[in-house]
Amino acid sequence: MVRLTLDLIAKNSNFKPRKEETTLQYLKKITHINFSDRNIDAIDDLSLCKNLSVLYLYDNHISQITNLNFATNLTHLYLQNNCISCIENLSSLKNLEKLYLGGNYIAVVEGLEGLEGLRELHVESQRLPLGEKLLFDPRSLQSLAKSLSILNISNNNIDDIKDLEMLENLHQLIAVDNQLLHVKDLEFLLSKLMKLWKMDLKGNPVCLKPKYRDRLILVSKSLDCLDGKEIKNMERQFLINWKASKDAKKISKKRNSKKEDDSISYISTFEAMHHIVPVYYPQVGKPKLVFLSDAQRHIANENAPPESSQDNKPKIIEETSHFFLYQMENIVVTKSDEHEPHHLYNPKVKENLICFFIESE
Repeated sequence: MVRLTLDLIAKNSNFKPRKEETTLQYLKKITHINFSDRNIDAIDDLSLCKNLSVLYLYDNHISQITNLNFATNLTHLYLQNNCISCIENLSSLKNLEKLYLGGNYIAVVEGLEGLEGLRELHVESQRLPLGEKLLFDPRSLQSLAKSLSILNISNNNIDDIKDLEMLENLHQLIAVDNQLLHVKDLEFLLSKLMKLWKMDLKGNPVCLKPKYRDRLILVSKSLDCLDGKEIKNMERQFLINWKASKDAKKISKKRNSKKEDDSISYISTFEAMHHIVPVYYPQVGKPKLVFLSDAQRHIANENAPPESSQDNKPKIIEETSHFFLYQMENIVVTKSDEHEPHHLYNPKVKENLICFFIESE
């Protein structure tokens, strides 16, 4: 294996100092170092490279992030496809903007406190033990809350990303090939990430849920691209109108249901409190006999007389909801009985009914 040293950098074929320039002077001025795929397994003391801004060390065998405290001007660090298991020793990199750590053995996104200028974080495809998933340290997320704009966490067996809600300036979220399942969790996240305009979740089970795309478009006004497909204004407006119509129908149905419940409640209360109600229907001739009670249902439903038989039998002439009106053909009421209540007994009914006889003029 090979250690990255100043001598190795100086011997690099790309090293071309000016004639009057010493190696030491050149190393102090150097801004880019590229030692990708060189079997590097460790980083030596490179503190002479004060102006280093971009360091390419991907596709090596590095197991620990060390000896980078000097690189306060570093803006881009490429460490993907190494053997790193812990994010550490980066707090001095105050100007770091892009960090690439994909394809390592990292189980927890941590150790990023102090990197308040970090704009991009790539931790996709970690080589984790079977059944484990990538986790997030809330302290690191909090530290990146105002700066991070691009986050790549694809292929990490992740089933919950609600913790990302604190990344208030996130613009792009790439979480392809994970285990995200619930649309509601995504709706919650999108309601918090007001600046997110691109989200890619292809390969997650949630993508197969009914109305998955429609629901996410409706909850986020900022989202312009979902799963690699542009969200057009016509599509969003159609969904907004559809939802407004659906909500209006729900409200109308709820109101009608409430009216019906109130009506039934009123009638039930009325029947319970008012078994006897005098009603006057003007008609020349015979007086009216009115029953308003649950007992008449028994008469009407079980022992209603045939139409051909009318002598001294009640005849149903009107039915309105729970009320039944009967006309008696052969009842004589004297003047003295006018407006007086009378008891009528029916042996087939368990209760006695009180009726009012009112003489027609």
